[in-house]
Amino acid sequence: MNKPIRSLAVVFGLLFFALLLGINHLQIVEANTLNAKSDNRRVIDEEFSRERGAILVAGEPIAESVPSETAWEFQRRYPEGKLYSDITGFYSYIYGREGIEQTYNSVLSGNDDRLFVNRLVDLVSNKKPQGGSVELTVNPEAQRAAAAGLAELGANRMGAVVAIEPATGAILAMSSQPSYDPNRLASHDLVAVQDAWKSLNADKNKPMLNRATRSALPPGSTFKLVTAATAIEDLDLKPKDKVKAGRELTFPGISYTLTNSGGGTCGGNEITLQQALSVSCNVSFGWLGLKVGQESLAAKATSFGFEKKPFTDLSSYASTFTAKNTELEPPQLAQSAIGQFEVRATPLQMAMVTAGIANDGIVMKPQLARILRAPNLQVIENIEPEQVDEAMTPADANELTTMMVATVDSGTGRPARIPGVKVAGKTGTAQSAPDRPAYAWFVGFAPADNPQVAVAVLVESTKDTGDIGGGRLGGPIARAVMEAALR
Repeated sequence: MNKPIRSLAVVFGLLFFALLLGINHLQIVEANTLNAKSDNRRVIDEEFSRERGAILVAGEPIAESVPSETAWEFQRRYPEGKLYSDITGFYSYIYGREGIEQTYNSVLSGNDDRLFVNRLVDLVSNKKPQGGSVELTVNPEAQRAAAAGLAELGANRMGAVVAIEPATGAILAMSSQPSYDPNRLASHDLVAVQDAWKSLNADKNKPMLNRATRSALPPGSTFKLVTAATAIEDLDLKPKDKVKAGRELTFPGISYTLTNSGGGTCGGNEITLQQALSVSCNVSFGWLGLKVGQESLAAKATSFGFEKKPFTDLSSYASTFTAKNTELEPPQLAQSAIGQFEVRATPLQMAMVTAGIANDGIVMKPQLARILRAPNLQVIENIEPEQVDEAMTPADANELTTMMVATVDSGTGRPARIPGVKVAGKTGTAQSAPDRPAYAWFVGFAPADNPQVAVAVLVESTKDTGDIGGGRLGGPIARAVMEAALR
């Protein structure tokens, strides 16, 4: 063989070797990435022709695949679409996946590595692959109570509810208003799906926004629980200890004055810490914020879950105490201590704060998925509770619980009272901009002496400006959800 032919053979050999490397890289290294691409129609066509696994609540499907006579063999169906849309999300040929449908897609589609044996058995027996199922932690009665409570506020009011089991972090209810029907996006009529997508995204009230996890707003006076927790620890305060009150809090050399809702005195120039929480005294908690300082207050907020995203089952926003590397001026710190200025929290975050207090100061990771199963119902994963942080000592948490019980028994949280059950709670109303209505909040847990459920309620678009607005609007919803969870 002459030299030119040998050279050409070497070149073609190298090209062939490069081709083999490229093919193996695509099939082995990049296979999962390419399969996960939302515009990979070959994969989507294959998935749509497969029986996708169910999403279950209390053993009943809230998302399932049923036989179809269209080009695809199965149709995704949501039996109670609007009730669970914030949780399930949607499964769409055009627009991909959202919610639990996205987070646990590998199990639901049957592509999870842990289902390899099942796929192999299906291949040998010439059966189409099936997806596994995801069992959720949701209590259906609590979920219905949350949705019904929001609906009773009227169509023009937006809001969200989150209920958590304090000891485990299991989410018992998650609902926001307005909602949407994911069946419209799962349809095999692709023109109708496109029309539905345009309509939902054009709606100014954003029905596809999960306000429970992705609406971060000023938490108002519910944040006073974080300030109280900091003061109890740093200043060694007890419920009966006296704190500053009065009509206003002034700042030397600064013209700004912090006042109470309605301009009152909260009961005197000095009141107990318990009374300060019961009547939600801005002056008291602004003063406490100055006493403990920015560093301690920010650290306590972080221990309750602020500044991070511990929730992984759904898309969520991190709640924030203030912008990074910002040193607050005294008026800004006082406002932050009452849940205003730059403090932003999701309903999920405020439910975590409340559940942490209820759980002797231990904050648990919120979780929606409880059990993952193979198509043959074999358990492939039991998702265990996970601790996020220890925000308070049990003794301090008990002191704060005592004050929260008084807030419901005789303070602004009276609308959340449940006959025969001790309820701990806190109301809040927050302003975000002069041209926007206030936000009403309520957080609480029950029974206070043996907590089984912690709730956070946010109501947007309200004309109530007093702190009690949170009790009037959010209290009855929280009560209904807690009652449902305790049955």
